[in-house]
Amino acid sequence: MSFFSKVLVANRGEIALRIIRACKELKIPAIAIHSAADATALYVKKADESALVGPGPITGYLNIYRIIDLAKQMGADAIHPGYGFLAENAEFARECLANNITFIGPSSEAIGLMGNKVSARRLMSRAGIPIVPGIMDNLNSIKEAMDAAETIGFPVMLKAAGGGGGRGLRICNDRSDLERFFNTTKVEAMASFGNDDIYMERCIRSPHHIEFQILADHHGNIIHLGERDCSIQRRHQKLVEIAPSLFLDNDLRKKMGNIAVEAARIAGYTSAGTVEFLMDENKAFYFLEMNTRIQVEHTVTEEVTGLDIVKEMIRIAAGERLSISQEEVRIDGHAIECRINAEDPMRGFLPTPGKITAYYSPGGFGVRIDGNVYAGYQVPQYYDSLLAKLTVKGRTWDETCDRMYRCLDEYVIRGVKTTIPFYKRIMLDENFRQGKFDTNYIDERLEQLVYQDVRDPVDLVLAFSAAIIAHTRR
Repeated sequence: MSFFSKVLVANRGEIALRIIRACKELKIPAIAIHSAADATALYVKKADESALVGPGPITGYLNIYRIIDLAKQMGADAIHPGYGFLAENAEFARECLANNITFIGPSSEAIGLMGNKVSARRLMSRAGIPIVPGIMDNLNSIKEAMDAAETIGFPVMLKAAGGGGGRGLRICNDRSDLERFFNTTKVEAMASFGNDDIYMERCIRSPHHIEFQILADHHGNIIHLGERDCSIQRRHQKLVEIAPSLFLDNDLRKKMGNIAVEAARIAGYTSAGTVEFLMDENKAFYFLEMNTRIQVEHTVTEEVTGLDIVKEMIRIAAGERLSISQEEVRIDGHAIECRINAEDPMRGFLPTPGKITAYYSPGGFGVRIDGNVYAGYQVPQYYDSLLAKLTVKGRTWDETCDRMYRCLDEYVIRGVKTTIPFYKRIMLDENFRQGKFDTNYIDERLEQLVYQDVRDPVDLVLAFSAAIIAHTRR
């Protein structure tokens, strides 16, 4: 059965390729859009059709009307936004509907409601769902912020109302921090999200970051697919994700999952989404936010449940019922995802754009690669530094950690620095192995996780060969 005539993928990189692959399995032609910088990207090569969305590296991917015009011109009757760019843009979802194009995601109303953190907090609080203590309104002045902080109690967090991904967020330990960061946070919120509204929450020290994957169709069926532990972070950016969490037992998993489903229900939510929680050391948990899109880390959930979340999104958008009930969801084994970024951990995770001179990905039993790069690919400087997502699955936690280390050791990416050596150190760390980690794990162990920056023999051979060639051309 073909659900749509064509699907235009309004994104780039590995998530665009992920969606294209799902479309191919559903026998739906997929259209890729690209900037001039992405013309040779792998996702463009794998799509059935492609179109230049704009010469600039960024603006085309954010041009709602250009994307919709391309969809109409090329005969697409559906658009999948992926994550980032316009994925959580309520106006984009509204314009798709106005042009008789199916938006493969939630309604514009649900995006607007849950995409604004303040309105989401209000809704969850009214429904009796525990939220992080804080205020229910936007802050308009430093005086309002000072008064709120005195009521909540330091430390507090200033957060962008329309934010996500760790941007527009500052921890304030005292009044001087609050005065210093107030305007900075508003400026960053405006630059990142086009909205300078900010609010305040109590800062929960050393929490676990737990999120539940939900799916909801247009027939009133809502389920969760278990949780992911996204506590391994740096500056609020997720690096390593696991499923299921080692910190939850079955009773707590059931309780939190039911709350995630209820959160989606009261929001009138459909499609795939993620309900995120912070959990303190005593296992008290609080609603944090809801992401109204597919998540980067959806792969670990797919591996432990065996369910293709992107296909479910497409089926839901086409009006189909969920293919699975809550009673049929089974969590099998463990999975870990490492985000392989073009960054140098030895230099503060500085991005390292450049040309990939050699590429060899790991394989074998229980191994999955979601990537968009190859030997000869030029890593652009304009985008997120994510090169690929390495996901492994095992029957036990120890087996999964061992498999991830083996895969990282096999992984060859030359020409740019990557986070691979850093992740190898994490996989060998006893605290990680024993499940003793929270959101401060990286900051507290950074010195222990550094590694010797030794050039690989392959790099030396390439450098020596280049020197010979250069000498013979004189």
